Amino acid sequence: MIKFLLDYSSGVPVYRQIIDQIRFGITSGQLKPGEQLPTVRALAVELKVSLNTISKAYRELEIKNILETQQGTGTFINNTEQAVPDKEREGKLEEICVQFSSVALSYGFTLGEIVQELKNIETSKKL
Repeated sequence: MIKFLLDYSSGVPVYRQIIDQIRFGITSGQLKPGEQLPTVRALAVELKVSLNTISKAYRELEIKNILETQQGTGTFINNTEQAVPDKEREGKLEEICVQFSSVALSYGFTLGEIVQELKNIETSKKL
């Protein structure tokens, strides 16, 4: 099971953060096909958010065939292969880069310094 971490200052809606974290959990292997997720109520209580927020996230993932809800049993990671479409993947990278560069540039780093640090991190295998 993954530990959900919400960032209320990111500007990203909470339901979207939950979706992204579930998808990351699946692609990283932290969440396995067939694994049960917390109930809507349990996750809402744990994260201190509205039931509707969790329901919206779960419902969107069900529409994309990533989750499957079985009445009376719970919500599970679907057994189908979970590949992120290229267009969605590219859009997410752009979003991450915009957020990241906005923060870095606000601290006065140049794009050259940012690129060099990313290369240093890659070289030292910290990624």
